[in-house]
Amino acid sequence: MQRKERYEHLIEYFNEHQPEAETELHYNNPYELLVAVILSAQCTDKRINAITPALFEKFPTAEHLAASHFDEVFPLIKSVSYPNNKSKHLIGMAKMLTEEFDSTVPSDIKDLQKLPGVGRKTANVIASVIYDQPAMAVDTHVFRVSKRLGLVNQNAKTPLEVEKQLVKHIPKEFIPKAHHWLILHGRYTCLARKPKCMDCKISQYCKYFEKNFGTKA
Repeated sequence: MQRKERYEHLIEYFNEHQPEAETELHYNNPYELLVAVILSAQCTDKRINAITPALFEKFPTAEHLAASHFDEVFPLIKSVSYPNNKSKHLIGMAKMLTEEFDSTVPSDIKDLQKLPGVGRKTANVIASVIYDQPAMAVDTHVFRVSKRLGLVNQNAKTPLEVEKQLVKHIPKEFIPKAHHWLILHGRYTCLARKPKCMDCKISQYCKYFEKNFGTKA
């Protein structure tokens, strides 16, 4: 199967079966999503959703968070990965957001990456989820699944390389959804250690399945 056909089949499948794919992080506004995504680095969405209600109750706006101190933030997020750094990043992000962006989460990828704790992946999540831009955030799930399916070259070594290949082949209108399609597939089916290939609904389009189970794809 040619790569172009693989993309076409997968987009058709996901668009039919997961037309409303979206983030599993809980949020009510751009500020809350930005906080949640910063916290979610190397941590599960389930864990983040468990701690953000109390965090947002105490710091409901960027102004509240900007005026806070480390000792106020840390206890509320101590159960996530790297709570020390993330506490500092959240406060720094909120200060920059209020001082340089009038408390409005920017839509520009470069502006987003100026904020403490915001790398390219986080910036792409905000741009795609909040502003519906054709930005592809590549986390560990997207990186793994896109390679297994055969959507990107196996020699793609970095998230940026994978991102560039994906956005080159996926129509712009589907890129925001495709990010969630790949994440959710990796989270629940195409697991890192033991992928559920026998239960997978898209195995006929998968290079990994073809290689390991001998079925042509």
